[in-house]
Amino acid sequence: MQDIHGRRRAARRTGRAATAATTLATAAALTACSVLGGDGADPGGSDATGDAGGGTVVLLTHNSFSVPDELVERFEAETGYTLQTRAPGDGGALVNQLVLTKDAPLGDVVFGIDNTFATRAIEEGVLEPYAAPGAVAEYAIDDEGHLTPVDVGDVCINVDREWFAEAGLPEPTTLEDLTDPAYRDLLVVTNPATSSPGLAFLLATVGAFGEDGWLDYWARLRDNGVKVVGGWEDAYFVDFSGPSSEGDRPLVLSYASSPPVEVPEGADTAPTAALLETCFRQVEYAGVLAGAANPEGARAVVDWLLTPEVQAAIPEHMYMYPVTDVELPESWVRFAPLAPEPFEVDPADIAANRDRWIAEWTDVVTG
Repeated sequence: MQDIHGRRRAARRTGRAATAATTLATAAALTACSVLGGDGADPGGSDATGDAGGGTVVLLTHNSFSVPDELVERFEAETGYTLQTRAPGDGGALVNQLVLTKDAPLGDVVFGIDNTFATRAIEEGVLEPYAAPGAVAEYAIDDEGHLTPVDVGDVCINVDREWFAEAGLPEPTTLEDLTDPAYRDLLVVTNPATSSPGLAFLLATVGAFGEDGWLDYWARLRDNGVKVVGGWEDAYFVDFSGPSSEGDRPLVLSYASSPPVEVPEGADTAPTAALLETCFRQVEYAGVLAGAANPEGARAVVDWLLTPEVQAAIPEHMYMYPVTDVELPESWVRFAPLAPEPFEVDPADIAANRDRWIAEWTDVVTG
């Protein structure tokens, strides 16, 4: 998941939401420039020899990558590799960087390419085919196994339930509801040209209304006062009215996994909820970079991301669902259900139309 959950510093923030805010904001800042078990490797590339069980393996990822230190240390102890991470931005920025540097790759392995950009990475030749043992076929992006699915999550509109209760206004439930004048000036979303959740939500509307109807839908959202911001953090921290946010808009583009972070310790209900009829299913992948200095280490990292220990850590560290069958935190079972029928767009259609859809959206929504 890209643009993931930090939490604001407002006085309303209490209990678990306050703890999550500090922890996640710190994690996001650290992962942007961290070295996990780093050994002073040359910042221009891996210092690995390419032999299994030795040297540094460089993982390129997005800003929200977070795995417990003890799991990284165990990986290094068991494999003999030193794991170094570099985070050039969110999922879209990550793929752009991979394409720009494909003739001199900045790392050995990548995690965080999602299904909105995966076909571009494959078509540009930045990946070496490798599917980890146990890769989940349900989420495969192509037949050659260029990428291994690691986690999934639903990008959905989130609602501040307390705001609606206090206002005496029924909560919306569907995409169509969001165009109702009753919800004028209540929604904030992110720009699909600059935000991977924003692109995922654009694709949700394509899946819902088809090629002939999605732009008209956005024109109606525009006329109903939708606010567009550059990234998830601005939308959630600044404009959303939820308990750990400081804005005045009670509808925000976020994730189905956001509500558990807002639940105070010991509470039986969540103050926010995801509208499960507005969701697009996001899948994040890992893959070996073509031309990697340490391809054996790269494959070891991909395998490691599918181990039960890492998969079990994903919900509370990266706020996505694991792709394998591991036990979920209780709060996720109660407050973070996946959408039963998320909107879908075929990866081939995304590859063929992504740039055009973003350009058309820009013309209609932000001009």
